[in-house]
Amino acid sequence: MGDPVIEVQDVGMRFNLSQEKVDNLKEYVIKLLKRQLLFQEFWALKDISFNVEKGDRIGIVGLNGAGKSTLLKIISGVMKPTEGSVDIHGRVVPLLELGAGFDHNYTGRENIYLNGAILGYSKEFIEQKYDEIVEFSEIEQFIDVPLKNYSSGMKARLGFSIATVVEPEILILDEVLSVGDAKFQEKSENRIMQLFDKGITVLFVSHSVQQVQRLCNKAIWLEHGKIIMQGSADEVCTKYAES
Repeated sequence: MGDPVIEVQDVGMRFNLSQEKVDNLKEYVIKLLKRQLLFQEFWALKDISFNVEKGDRIGIVGLNGAGKSTLLKIISGVMKPTEGSVDIHGRVVPLLELGAGFDHNYTGRENIYLNGAILGYSKEFIEQKYDEIVEFSEIEQFIDVPLKNYSSGMKARLGFSIATVVEPEILILDEVLSVGDAKFQEKSENRIMQLFDKGITVLFVSHSVQQVQRLCNKAIWLEHGKIIMQGSADEVCTKYAES
């Protein structure tokens, strides 16, 4: 085995669930003196440690609220953990919220360039890949229509097409293979499989145990922010399904 491409060591993520709202400094000081400011601590993740080897395809399973998406955001660099460390060795492309950088007043064409720039692609690169992006998204006839007139499925298809036009070293997927209709889902999965075949490293969150077993060689089971089990995808998914 080679050196890990992702090293997650003792990661924890704490949030404040307090609903207390303080509008100004004077109110803050008064409430502080009266000890009315409460910090309601919630650990979304606690003591998370694992390594990812080059070429691994790791599925992350667990119920809603288990901490799956929070973990992917920390590894992607979107969030900074409260404690612990994450070391990444390679170029990461995160597919977390498709089209998160879209401007709904701009057309599909304009958003391809905008979203591409947010993902770090050059204008020249987008120009080379433009036809491929539009063709894959299947929205050619609407490409010059403002995004505010798109359905959520159309926006997701466009976002997926832009995000997967490159070949990353590390790909991070959060439920993105469930976008669009059944036909587009199959097409999306085929594109991801083509990337898998090229040996890229993948971290993948899905509510479908069958999908994790089909696409991944390893899996991590999260529950209440802690790792319950990690190992081969078949073993972990079987135990998770039994639970």
